[in-house]
Amino acid sequence: MTPADPARPRWEVADAIRLHGEAFLRKHGGHLSGTQKKALRDLARCRTAALGGHVSRCLDCDRDRIAYNSCRNRHCPKCGALARARWLEKEAAHLLPVEYFHVVFTLPSEVAELAEANPAPLYEALFRAAAATLREVAANPKRLGAQVGALMVLHTWGQNLHHHPHVHAVVTGGGPSCDARGAVDADPTWKACRPGFFLPVRVLSRVFRRLYLAQLQQLFEAGRLAFRGRSEALADPRAFAARLASLRAREWVVYAKPPFGGPERVLKYLARYTHRVALSNARLASVDGDGVRFQYKDYADAGRTKAMTLSGTEFLRRFALHVLPPGFVRIRHTGLLAHRDRDERLALCRRLLAAEAERAVLTGAEEPGAAAATAPAGSIAPAAEPCCPHCGGRRLIRLNLPHAPNPDTS
Repeated sequence: MTPADPARPRWEVADAIRLHGEAFLRKHGGHLSGTQKKALRDLARCRTAALGGHVSRCLDCDRDRIAYNSCRNRHCPKCGALARARWLEKEAAHLLPVEYFHVVFTLPSEVAELAEANPAPLYEALFRAAAATLREVAANPKRLGAQVGALMVLHTWGQNLHHHPHVHAVVTGGGPSCDARGAVDADPTWKACRPGFFLPVRVLSRVFRRLYLAQLQQLFEAGRLAFRGRSEALADPRAFAARLASLRAREWVVYAKPPFGGPERVLKYLARYTHRVALSNARLASVDGDGVRFQYKDYADAGRTKAMTLSGTEFLRRFALHVLPPGFVRIRHTGLLAHRDRDERLALCRRLLAAEAERAVLTGAEEPGAAAATAPAGSIAPAAEPCCPHCGGRRLIRLNLPHAPNPDTS
């Protein structure tokens, strides 16, 4: 284990990789992608002498502090804080002063099983189906009749590290009026959801199921699906058709959580949720030659915190399941928040919200979505200027350390 730091967890995922990585690669290495192997290698070397670093020397108290370089792998529990802060600062400017809702789209276990062998196309289909579901149901004049915006984040894990692909969508509680196809009206008004209620969950679930299964059928017909392990039998067209029929006959899980409220609460959620990895170091209870013990929440038992012990190879097998394909974008924007022409759409939304707020003042009414029209969009506190942890001095100089030799663990 790396030298102890009181501010850091005692155990790290990197410890499990260094201790059990060779045995894991001997057993499962033939089934791993190059990206998965690289992720394990990067995490094992993160903030060690293998990646080099620097010495920060304080000229006031003449003390040195060694800091090794980060691996910057997006699956690393220790990396990403600076990138997350910068991302949040940009995201804050795009938040509207309205109520936001949290909707979760989950793939059934039978589809998740197939996604283990086909992560890129099936995760892509998950994003597309979830975005299209929000767009279609929100645009329906019988539901809301508005174009909404959503920030969507892919998570592939459950609390026990099993494969559990799902998308979290943070959705605006309203938008400009539009037609049934989602095109904004020529002279739009702001259409807000009822306070505390977004869209019917059962409707969302069935539209999501229809759209996802249509994509799954297209992928099969185009020969873009691989079948191995437990899903090998599905390569037969009749077996695949039977699986689709079974999935079509059951309800899919779409969960709408209570609304966040205004943009300040959304920022707090984004700060702790969007850049999360499969398992944080803080959840580890022990790492030794016998295995890895970690904490998890058992949602089948009222969310109680429990502990689970896995062999080192099984722990790493589960962890590697959540390494995303190279270049796969796991945080996306859609609808009002889609990157193309986003500034123009958000400017329109703010004008409509201001008009709603003004009308509410004149009539003495409190229109849903208008009361918060002047609320601040939120901001991220600037990073503190670096100082010496011993004396608080700010006269620091930096001396680089070279990379130390490190054997290739892949």
